[in-house]
Amino acid sequence: VYLETYGCQMNVNDAEIAWAILEKNGYARTKDLDAADVVLLVTCSVREKAEQAIWNRLQHLKALKARRQQAHLPLRIGILGCMAERLKEEILHREKLVDIVAGPDAYRDLPRLLAVAESGQQAANVLLSLDETYADILPVQTSRGGTTAFVSIMRGCNNMCTYCIVPFTRGRERSRPIASILQEVRMLSDQGVKEVTLLGQNVNSYRDMSEVQFQSAAAPILSRGFSTVYKAKPGGLHFAHLLDQVSRIDPEMRIRFTSPHPKDFPDEASVLQLIRERHNICKQLHLPAQSGSTRVLEAMRRGYTREAYLELVHHVRESIPGVSLSSDFIAGFCGETEEDHQQTVSLLREVRYNIGFLFAYSMRQKTRAYHRLHDDVPADVKKRRLEELITVFREEAARANEAMVGQSQLVLVEGPSKRSASELCGRNDGNIKVIFPDAETEDAAGCEAPCRAQPGDYVLVKVTSASSQTLKGVLLCRTTLACSAAPC
Repeated sequence: VYLETYGCQMNVNDAEIAWAILEKNGYARTKDLDAADVVLLVTCSVREKAEQAIWNRLQHLKALKARRQQAHLPLRIGILGCMAERLKEEILHREKLVDIVAGPDAYRDLPRLLAVAESGQQAANVLLSLDETYADILPVQTSRGGTTAFVSIMRGCNNMCTYCIVPFTRGRERSRPIASILQEVRMLSDQGVKEVTLLGQNVNSYRDMSEVQFQSAAAPILSRGFSTVYKAKPGGLHFAHLLDQVSRIDPEMRIRFTSPHPKDFPDEASVLQLIRERHNICKQLHLPAQSGSTRVLEAMRRGYTREAYLELVHHVRESIPGVSLSSDFIAGFCGETEEDHQQTVSLLREVRYNIGFLFAYSMRQKTRAYHRLHDDVPADVKKRRLEELITVFREEAARANEAMVGQSQLVLVEGPSKRSASELCGRNDGNIKVIFPDAETEDAAGCEAPCRAQPGDYVLVKVTSASSQTLKGVLLCRTTLACSAAPC
């Protein structure tokens, strides 16, 4: 089996789940496409560009499949994930190229689907589930050389933002039992993984209802000035409880999470308190804004105004000094005027995010926007607005990052820099890339001979220069997470 992954971190985790299932059923994995009997593409449907990348890839695989057939060496091709869910019929019928189609809740069925494909028939399963969390499947880690790992804590989304296809490709929210998550994180700790990212479409609405005693808890409270289109049900262990438990497993393991929704950070939120108090929970928060215009936010059904969002940002920065903020923005949503666009520009300037994910709007079938709104912003206007947003974001991120010049940053080493074999690369607490020389260094405890930093090591780096996306610095010493949080 040859696996390719497209799109978000959830898809990386889905690929690991799919591979864990196939490995248990006797399949072997190859990194050589020409050696594969089965090619599986884990796909994304959030934007049209993501789907076009898959169609283009299938054209390349079509030629490979034809050559293999001539040599009497059949090649089976499968589409997994969100695009499979959204475009099942089209994928199966377009040029008859794909042998199997499996939606995000159908990975357990992959061995049967592949067996059907072996007989020469097409096979598909795109049934969405109300309870599938793959809680009993420990994913086989395939990401970033064993230093970092993604752990899925929930699947699906209930928010029903008008632009978003996720509720239709991944179904409704359901949370994985906390015991299963803790088991996986302990396993990763035992394997030497130094950073875990808890994953979900809406992680801070996590709610474990797996045990009877969990069901007496009160319904969650929303951030002030925020609303939802659904009514939160009472009961369950909430995200703060999970974050507390995960962070206690290994004091030398960094914990991140993504993606939260701004509505789920109420004033008294213990999540923010935990981030501030625990040295191994990263002081970094993703707060997807999408737009800086209250009018556009209402059209998107985001459940907040510009003012409520900014109040939350101020509250977060007061609660967690030095926090690194990231966000998502959409340029050219239905009905967006030039004034609306300028309000987004001004939000970028006011908040000054460290990291940003910015895209032009792409209308998706099945969404509320597709049925109720008009995609009336011309493509060239979307492109121009997106370029303006990216320029402003980079200017402000560069200013935010330049404030770190002269400071020492704790960096988790990931490996060699892509641009230079004489440099190493890692990320600081705020998830910003840091580049520094691969040189001998002292150990902070002073009990070891000079050594070279290895992937998985924590090092202190003094920042000497910064750009909008990268910090550069000089290596000071090797250290530990606990030692950097308090004097050794």
